[in-house]
Amino acid sequence: MQDDSLHGRMAFSMPGAPDSLTLKRHRDLQGRDLYIPGRRVFLTLLFAFLLAGLANVFGQVPDTTSASAPAASLQVYAPTHLRSGLVYAARFHITARQDIKDAYLVLDPGWAEGYTVNGVAPQPVTEADRNGRIAYGFGHIPAGRSLIFFISLQVNPTNVGRHSQNVELDDGETPILTIHRTATIFP
Repeated sequence: MQDDSLHGRMAFSMPGAPDSLTLKRHRDLQGRDLYIPGRRVFLTLLFAFLLAGLANVFGQVPDTTSASAPAASLQVYAPTHLRSGLVYAARFHITARQDIKDAYLVLDPGWAEGYTVNGVAPQPVTEADRNGRIAYGFGHIPAGRSLIFFISLQVNPTNVGRHSQNVELDDGETPILTIHRTATIFP
C-alpha cells in the first residue's frame, strides 16, 4: 500500500541564489539605469539597418541606364549600389540604328579598379587601352541589329566609396554616345 501523506514522501526545497548573484542587481536591475534604454536603442538601430538592407539601400538590385543617338542606342543593366564581395553581371545592350563599322565599348577605370573580372561574353574581337579606359572592340554591327555583352564582376572588399562607371560607345575612334554612371560601394 502506498503512503500518500507528507510523512511518506521526501520533501525537496529550492536552492538559494548563487553567492555571485544579488537579487537587487540581477533581478531588479538596480544600478543599471542605462542598460535597458541602451539595449533598446541598439536593437532599434540594428532593426533599422536590417530594414535598410531589405529596401536595397546597400545595393545589388540592378538599374537600367540608357542613352540614344541617331546612330545607335545603349542600355547598361548593372547595380549602382554594391556591397564588398558581391558577385554580379553587368549587361550592355547595343542597338545599331545605322551601320557601326568598328564598334567599341569604352569603360571608365571604375569598372575594373577594385574589382575582379571573372569573365566576359561574348569575347570581344579586341581589347585595348584608351587613355586609362578599357576598350572592347566588337567589329561591325549592321543597322537594325543588336549586340548584348556581359561582364561578370566581383567587388573586392577594399573597394569602398563612389566610383565613376561611365560607358562610351564608339565607332572606331569616334564617340557615338556616352552614359554617365556612378557606383557606390558599401563595406
